[in-house]
Amino acid sequence: MRKFSPLHSARLDEQVVARIESQILNGDLRPGDQLPTERALGDQFKVSRTVIREAVKALRARGLVSSEQGRGTFVADGTARAARNSLGLMMQIGASESPDNLVEAREIFEPEIAALAAKRATPNDLARLRVAVETMECALNDADAFIEADLAFHLALASATRNQIIPTLLDSIMDLLREQRLKIFRVNGAPRGQHHHKKILKAIYARDADAARNAMRAHLKQVRKDSQQ
Repeated sequence: MRKFSPLHSARLDEQVVARIESQILNGDLRPGDQLPTERALGDQFKVSRTVIREAVKALRARGLVSSEQGRGTFVADGTARAARNSLGLMMQIGASESPDNLVEAREIFEPEIAALAAKRATPNDLARLRVAVETMECALNDADAFIEADLAFHLALASATRNQIIPTLLDSIMDLLREQRLKIFRVNGAPRGQHHHKKILKAIYARDADAARNAMRAHLKQVRKDSQQ
């Protein structure tokens, strides 16, 4: 992969997106290739990590890349990209019709994700989940850090199911989930969410699928309540 040159005008995040997208489309970056770290990209483009974070968020929304907690950001393959784009569009349409649609959809599939994770999580999955919970514990007053760790926790759960369709499904609604969490953070919902995250994590460590399922149901019940404030 060629190194990126510095940027020179407004809307720096859009320029970062355009540069990276160009390398993906022309084949310099191939499916499965890992992007440099936020720090390294910031150094190459001569921009802040906040700009890089916004650019990666946009690339992820377009299905061009996917992020894995503890591993990094990778170029998505064409099939997965198309699936994420289609799913993401459908989810956005549904959420725009009613905010409750997103919570309802999560109530249908996330308890079973937690149950499967309790049965199938590897030691590495458990470590990723623990790190996400510990990060949230230290970021109860930092919206950006808490929300990113919260999303990482739920993505790690999806990955722990060992079913590749499930992370793709969850990844397709990352931007919707981020918006939802920001609203919840504004009504001081972080401590309540963290309480439930700890219970979910405890159940998964205990390999108790029923307890994990019930803990996730309780968590989403609280999410629904906080979302309506």
